[in-house]
Amino acid sequence: MTNRVALYARVSTNAQHTVQLRRLNEVAALRGWSVVGEYVETASGAAKARPEFDRLMADARRRRFDTIAAVDVSRLGRSLSGLAALFDEARQIGVDLYLDREAVDTSTPAGRAMLGLASVFAAFERDLIIERTMAGLAAARARGVHCGRPPASDGLVDAIRALREQRVGMDRIARELRCGKGLVQRVCQEMANAG
Repeated sequence: MTNRVALYARVSTNAQHTVQLRRLNEVAALRGWSVVGEYVETASGAAKARPEFDRLMADARRRRFDTIAAVDVSRLGRSLSGLAALFDEARQIGVDLYLDREAVDTSTPAGRAMLGLASVFAAFERDLIIERTMAGLAAARARGVHCGRPPASDGLVDAIRALREQRVGMDRIARELRCGKGLVQRVCQEMANAG
């Protein structure tokens, strides 16, 4: 059975995509892969919106191809945690990844091992971030710094209570008073517990 491959190229300018696609098409021809789609993104590496990448992953979930090919790992993502999530999802849906410059091919045991190591380091990075954040919050609290949102004013809380006593819905109260729905829910819950 022929390996169906999707080519993904992300570039900063329109002129750059031809180099990536040319190389990926050469690899596909050498390996006997059937190219079933090209997904070309013109966006910086820090861009949050990547519609072609989203379309690629939607097609991967539909199993329209067997392998995603990119010239290097930086084309797929910039953060280790984002890449680990991509690798994990690809593994779960049964789609392999081929990264040309890194010579990573998850259809091989060595390629799967490399991605497994990347996932371990991403989890470690996430745990370190959480640990540092919690330590920073604890240190701030020890200095008497209030963490989180500022407390609601007594006037706002009274207005929420007055509207709720008139049986106004929580969504409407939040809209009318231009405050968070979570605050309205908390005040209403306190009222219910007190009553």
